[in-house]
Amino acid sequence: MDSARGRYSIGDMCDAFGVTARALRFYEDERLIAPERRGTARLYSDRDRARLTWILRGKRVGFSLGEIRELLDLYDIGDQQETQRRVTLERCRERVAALRRQKDDIDATIAELEDFIEILDATLNQGSPD
Repeated sequence: MDSARGRYSIGDMCDAFGVTARALRFYEDERLIAPERRGTARLYSDRDRARLTWILRGKRVGFSLGEIRELLDLYDIGDQQETQRRVTLERCRERVAALRRQKDDIDATIAELEDFIEILDATLNQGSPD
């Protein structure tokens, strides 16, 4: 790592973020990060590190790569990230609402299965001699 110049090797990035070199190359292919090239070496900037933080957080909360790309691209529109923050907040609220709906669906399915298990247990126990 050349921390004085804010340049990091692929190994530095893998270690810092717990990702594989293959994942970093994939994000580069998807144009989510853009490391500098020196021959075959990739040198990642502080900007790449910040973008990778967004990518990994977005993935953890269930955003698609397209959604992540949209949010990252909003960084560069020149309004001190106001639009990026506003749109990200909106997307996060939408994601929370979707997850709450999924949770409700899961809770309802669990309750239905538990009811079914009780019915099956009762019928099984009725047919077995004690």
